[in-house]
Amino acid sequence: MLRTLVLMLILCNAIYFALSQGQLPWFDREPQSEPLRLQQQLNVRAMRLLSSQELALLDAPAKVTARPAECLQGQFDAERGASLRAELNSALPPDSWSLEPAATPERWIVYLGKYTSPELLARKRAQLTNLGLRFEPVTNPALQPGFSLGRYDSQAAASSALERMSGRGVRTARVVLEQPGSSVMMLRLPNVDDDVRAGLESLGPAGVRAALHPCK
Repeated sequence: MLRTLVLMLILCNAIYFALSQGQLPWFDREPQSEPLRLQQQLNVRAMRLLSSQELALLDAPAKVTARPAECLQGQFDAERGASLRAELNSALPPDSWSLEPAATPERWIVYLGKYTSPELLARKRAQLTNLGLRFEPVTNPALQPGFSLGRYDSQAAASSALERMSGRGVRTARVVLEQPGSSVMMLRLPNVDDDVRAGLESLGPAGVRAALHPCK
């Protein structure tokens, strides 16, 4: 009995030794030789302790860069202005905006048109280009399709410009009132930051924000 026990201990030690040396290929066990242990180690030289300041930076939430403040303004007719004031009072701080009556001036143009066909329109465009004159399509739907050879604040200024153009070969142009003067409400927001932008967006994507443009 004792001899059997001694033989079993010797056999177990022999198997363990062979296993540790990788001499039992049929036994699926990852070798544990020293080079493999070195490969599995972390890059200890690259590790270092962080200071308290560095830990605080890691724990701090990422800061979102705020957009710079800007000045915006826009015109609204008198009827819209009455309801707009109540909306702005509920959505924006009272010192962030002003809504005051204003007047838009008359706008006169030296006008060519209307043209009854695309061919006539293209022919006149080519003539104006050959004369070296500056022109642009009119914006008033009642005058389209046609061209403006210049915009002016008064009828007299437009008539004077037409006389000069006549000397350059312009024959069929005339002075037309493109936009009559009107009373409007002028909204001005001198310091539009992220908080004010959020308030404007709360009024709806097609609301006040769509009518605003940078201050002049």
